Amino acid sequence: MKLDDAGELDSFNEILGRVRELCLSFPGTSEKLSHGAPSFFVAEKKSFVQYRHNHHNDGKVALWCAAPPGMQALLIESEPSVYYRPAYVGHLGWIGVRLDRSIEWEELVGVIQETYLTRAPKKLIAMLKKAGS
Repeated sequence: MKLDDAGELDSFNEILGRVRELCLSFPGTSEKLSHGAPSFFVAEKKSFVQYRHNHHNDGKVALWCAAPPGMQALLIESEPSVYYRPAYVGHLGWIGVRLDRSIEWEELVGVIQETYLTRAPKKLIAMLKKAGS
């Protein structure tokens, strides 16, 4: 499924639902509003994904995701129409992933999984690996 249904609010709500389901499937995760946006946390305190819909009228529907060192530049260089440096957290290496552009769901799943692994404590990563085996 390509995520390029930019004109339909219902499709963005569906995408947020799928993102929510994925984020909350990882051990030790929760959701709460942070700065007015649905945000997903590891161990109740470390944000790893934030959903942004037209943040400060920027016209983007996107996820802001924590990223391992070097990943931000690599993704932005490889696909600048989808990936960007988000406001406020971009200087920390986070990446913006535009949901209002064409991106495969499987690619987005991979980004979110890497994001979780970047922020989760070793204990929760071990739980995830054990559950996957």
